[in-house]
Amino acid sequence: MIESLKTERLSERVSEVLKTLIQEEGFKPGDKFYSEHQLIERLKVSRSSVREAVRILEATGWVTVQHGKGIFIARQPLHGFEAFKEWLKNNKKDILEHFEVRLLIDPKAAFYAAMRGTEQDLSLLKTLCEEYCVKAETATVEQMIKLDEQFHAVIARATKNRTLSVLMKTMTTVLFEGWISSLHIPGRIQSTVDEHRRVVEAILRRDAQGAEQAMRDHLTKALQDIQASMES
Repeated sequence: MIESLKTERLSERVSEVLKTLIQEEGFKPGDKFYSEHQLIERLKVSRSSVREAVRILEATGWVTVQHGKGIFIARQPLHGFEAFKEWLKNNKKDILEHFEVRLLIDPKAAFYAAMRGTEQDLSLLKTLCEEYCVKAETATVEQMIKLDEQFHAVIARATKNRTLSVLMKTMTTVLFEGWISSLHIPGRIQSTVDEHRRVVEAILRRDAQGAEQAMRDHLTKALQDIQASMES
């Protein structure tokens, strides 16, 4: 029996727990999996956490989600990057809309973080950037997605603009296609290390325009990599 998970541990474990449920409880290709509500009750976690985990499993070829019908075990499982490319194709509109909005919000967030962020904000941002760099070689993609979300959330909080911070929190907890889609692309995590570093260096210099441009470059390059994968 799978034990209940604490929310703070979910980001690293939930997708693996769902894989274990599929394997240990004998689900076969085409079977209907547990509903979101059943998973929430069983794991004692939030709806957004369950949805993010399911999206990760969908992106990696374990399940398919049929809107209005439920979650199903993939009939013809694809593996690795092939599964991810199939997921990209099926979610193209949502992903492009995600980045369209991110390109409006994140560059300005970096701009205002450079202007208004406290020394504590900047110290935390530097620490997250260093942690991302250290873990890039060994952590799972799911762990790197969480670090990336935290990085952007800290920048949003550093703006001291509550509305902007709430928007970013919403995007990281509900609209997570962008993080899943970019960081599953081979080589994108390493590219993100360098791109994040340039953003942080500009913020630490209090170079608002430089931070804005560095963030715009980061998101544009991520989107270009995603589009190249969609077309390949």
